[in-house]
Amino acid sequence: MSYEIGMAALRRDPAARLAHTEYCSNYALVRAVTGRDPQQDTAAWQAFHDAWDIDFLWSTSDGPVPWEERGRVTDMGHAEFLEGGIDRRETISCPFATVEQVWAFDAVEEYGLPEHGELVEFYEERYRTGRGEHPEQVFPGGYYKTIVSGMIQTFGWERLLEAAADQDRFERVVDGFFRLSLHHYQAQAETSIEAFICHDDMVWSEGPFMHPDFYRSAIFPRYQKLWEPLREAGKIVLFCADATFTEFLPDLAAAGAHGFIFEPMTSLEAVVEGFADTHVIVSSKVDCRTLTFGTQEQIAAEVDASLALAERCPGFVFAVGNHIPSNVPVDNALFYFDYLSERWHR
Repeated sequence: MSYEIGMAALRRDPAARLAHTEYCSNYALVRAVTGRDPQQDTAAWQAFHDAWDIDFLWSTSDGPVPWEERGRVTDMGHAEFLEGGIDRRETISCPFATVEQVWAFDAVEEYGLPEHGELVEFYEERYRTGRGEHPEQVFPGGYYKTIVSGMIQTFGWERLLEAAADQDRFERVVDGFFRLSLHHYQAQAETSIEAFICHDDMVWSEGPFMHPDFYRSAIFPRYQKLWEPLREAGKIVLFCADATFTEFLPDLAAAGAHGFIFEPMTSLEAVVEGFADTHVIVSSKVDCRTLTFGTQEQIAAEVDASLALAERCPGFVFAVGNHIPSNVPVDNALFYFDYLSERWHR
């Protein structure tokens, strides 16, 4: 059963096959696999998850009330990503006219802290609903706007980078987002979740955009404090970020992450070399750019290279690490899954 396989991977226990997840927004693929339209049929996604042997779902929540209803946020617009460009948004606005306004910002004062008991109840109900709707998948807790991702949403990139130039003043801003996150992490630690995704897009494709020493002095110690209540409650903590954080893998492990969720830009070889026997690994060398523009032979080669590394890892969850978006040809996606599922038995 998929749930059992997903939990076995998170616990790094033996299972009959590799665990599997995907981050998919390709409506045409869901139609091809299930015969259902995910834009019209709410059961289409679950049918897809079952048909593709999805064992673990990627899921996070930042609480019951969106930030934009509680305080200031920046709108950076949105590029075309979903089918038909339905998510494209041209509006761009930033409520912070100067970097001094960023340095004076306190996330707790701006957005407030929901009452603890009510927040626990919200997250517990969310988990029970998700678990009931997805009985064949592990449904985790999680938080998306952890520190850096939160600052990106609030300030936008331009003001964020300006503020980061003064590390002392910027760390005071970081601490506000940490305290806001901690309130939500502590609430989720009191729920029935078995696993938790800490999402924080803290780097770029080229790697860190702040000095590595600042991450090690100001960001990672705060991760450790965020993860402590979850670890003490017996939850499996998975750190997730886009882009390239290979150099920070030891720091994240030392801070207490039980596993890593990452794109192909972070080195799968480095993760396996350093953490095959100790951590959960959710990724692969399969790149959505290969699915989109490559040949079936190139797709097969990336699957084969991933499986050769996954054999060394008791806690491996196979995924196209950087998504299956709407522009991936359906035939390529179907080939990928067929090729993988014929070879993933342990």
